[in-house]
Amino acid sequence: MTDASGSSQNGSMKLILGLLGALVIAGLVYVFYFKDTAKDQNQASGEQTQLADNVMGKEDAPVTIIEFSSMTCPHCAIFHKDTLPGLKSKYIDTGKVKYILREFPLDPLAGAAFMLGRCLPKKDSYFDFIDVLYARQDEWASAKDPIEALKTLAKQAGFTDESFKACLDDKELYGKVLAVKNKGTEEFRIRSTPTFFINGTRLEGAQPLAEFEKLIEPVLK
Repeated sequence: MTDASGSSQNGSMKLILGLLGALVIAGLVYVFYFKDTAKDQNQASGEQTQLADNVMGKEDAPVTIIEFSSMTCPHCAIFHKDTLPGLKSKYIDTGKVKYILREFPLDPLAGAAFMLGRCLPKKDSYFDFIDVLYARQDEWASAKDPIEALKTLAKQAGFTDESFKACLDDKELYGKVLAVKNKGTEEFRIRSTPTFFINGTRLEGAQPLAEFEKLIEPVLK
């Protein structure tokens, strides 16, 4: 028979062992659950820092054109008004060229315009919206109140006062747009807009369609 003091000691020992066991289990839970969860969250966060490319054309087209552009750049507007329509009808729509537009805002206003393109209520209307902004660049980029002028055009694309403000107040999105620009600067050495890469070959400025054809046609033969 065990006396009262021995029973008390045994009880205390069981309590200590129980607490230690609980701590061990808690530690294992942290290592195998919370730590992995945090890792997954960090990986997801890393993925969210990059914006997906806006792409026009067939994914497996033999020629890829990447344009680094700024929404307030007059030369970019010339390309989008005078050259891109012919490029689109002759090469993009026929499956010969995949065209990618990447943001390279030269000022905060250009950044705001690109942000609106990313916030469009209809996601498949990105290029239509960009075309309108370039076609009417003088109306908003040179306006006395460019943000108000930009809002007028944005409302025609389905924005409300609230969604317009929410988009331009999105600091995370603005950071992602700037990240695209920074990548262009660091990896592609972009110094001016528009700058193009046609299957890796650099072409700068608002070039006519003929200059693009010189680089596209040899690949298609």
